Amino acid sequence: MRQSFTDETRKRVVCEHIRDGRTIASLAAEYGVSTATISNWVRSYREECQTNDSEKSQLELMEEIRKLRQEKTELEKENQFLKKAAAFFAKEID
Repeated sequence: MRQSFTDETRKRVVCEHIRDGRTIASLAAEYGVSTATISNWVRSYREECQTNDSEKSQLELMEEIRKLRQEKTELEKENQFLKKAAAFFAKEID
């Protein structure tokens, strides 16, 4: 039996993949869709962005959000490391 998904659902899945960096496998498990289907949705959306300027700007914004979130996570890890290092060296001085 073939499932039918609304355009809204397809767009949500594609956005979660592009903007949030979720894997296709995790989205497939959550929504009950095959990985191939989600890959096709993502490919179709990227192709649509080539001709539609408003969608292209949306795609660029989603990719920028994902990039900034990754950078934030990395900076938080580095900050935690530096806090621990500072605490370690403060003990050494005493």
